[in-house]
Amino acid sequence: MRRTHVARRLLPVLAALPLIACGERATTAGNAATANTAAATTAGTGPLAKDGRHYLSQPLVTDFYTADPSAHVFDGKLYIYPSHDIDGSAKEDDLGGHFEMRDYRVLSMDEPGGKVTAHSVALDVKDVPWADKQMWAPDAAYKNGTYYLYFPAKDKAGAFRIGVATSKSPVGPFKAEPKPITGSFSIDPAVFTDTDGKSYMYFGGIWGGQLQRNTTGTYDPNGSKTDLGADDKPALTPKVAPMAADMKEFAARPRDVVILDEKGKPLLGGDHDRRFFEASWMHKYKGKYYFSYSTGDTHYLVYAVGDSPFGPFTYKGRILEPVEGWTTHHSIVEWKGKWWLFYADTQLSGQTRLRNVKMTELHYNPDGTIQTIDPFVK
Repeated sequence: MRRTHVARRLLPVLAALPLIACGERATTAGNAATANTAAATTAGTGPLAKDGRHYLSQPLVTDFYTADPSAHVFDGKLYIYPSHDIDGSAKEDDLGGHFEMRDYRVLSMDEPGGKVTAHSVALDVKDVPWADKQMWAPDAAYKNGTYYLYFPAKDKAGAFRIGVATSKSPVGPFKAEPKPITGSFSIDPAVFTDTDGKSYMYFGGIWGGQLQRNTTGTYDPNGSKTDLGADDKPALTPKVAPMAADMKEFAARPRDVVILDEKGKPLLGGDHDRRFFEASWMHKYKGKYYFSYSTGDTHYLVYAVGDSPFGPFTYKGRILEPVEGWTTHHSIVEWKGKWWLFYADTQLSGQTRLRNVKMTELHYNPDGTIQTIDPFVK
């Protein structure tokens, strides 16, 4: 049986913890705040889950809610571009209407396990001419002295588009372009710059991410709520497009990111444990391209490997299991000689809509496969 978004409400809710301050205060903070997170990557510290296990890692910040951490290293320093969860008034629904994020704040770190600085608001939806609401998972890039912030938001017609904003500082403030990226749609932009300097955007998400409502190239507000509804056909795929030299537009039309099984066949729509849901990320390890993503309604964070940034990619396994809080939008970055996984769970609130970002070390096996991480320890 397919596990729907409604089913996630039946998952065990872990012990809720109070925040130092609510998410609303964070949206109006005028100065950077610093939180001591020396134990952020230490196993066996902090509160217990309801089943008696410890969390592997602790939240990087605790005075406002964060999710979807996109991490990058600029000039040796780590910057995390998360979404900013707020406790809004919308009721929880299967299409994510209760994720009412409306601005972004950047986090930065000098050393793993060190202090995290939470900077002032980098971009607010009110300052994006074309956007109406729901500033979901962002990403960032750097080129020729300019930092680029990529973000999805719903336009005035209720369709998700992807926008770009620029700044001379990695923490902003960012100034948004007056229109979304031409030909963009859906959610979860992730921009990967290869060793040859070429950049690519990966994006897309089904269900509330509307990928299934853009199959013809035009947004269909009355399209499927979930996916293609064809379990025996190839699953909907994320998209990839090369970026133009100015990093503000696509250099070519988006194309499918094909994910194959061990027999070289595209994953099917009914393969809920492995097929794509949302949360694209790309990183490169020993010459191979690692495309990772969330299966969403089956609560896994998984990856596939290929020989080109365009794919195809062969499914290899799970990175994080289990995921707490329906799904986790992640990133994977090499920093200070180690590889790190950034993810989110609901430790602080016990609510899917109010999450907290974390980081933990990631390890590879000799054959290049990734060792699966259990976010809990006994």
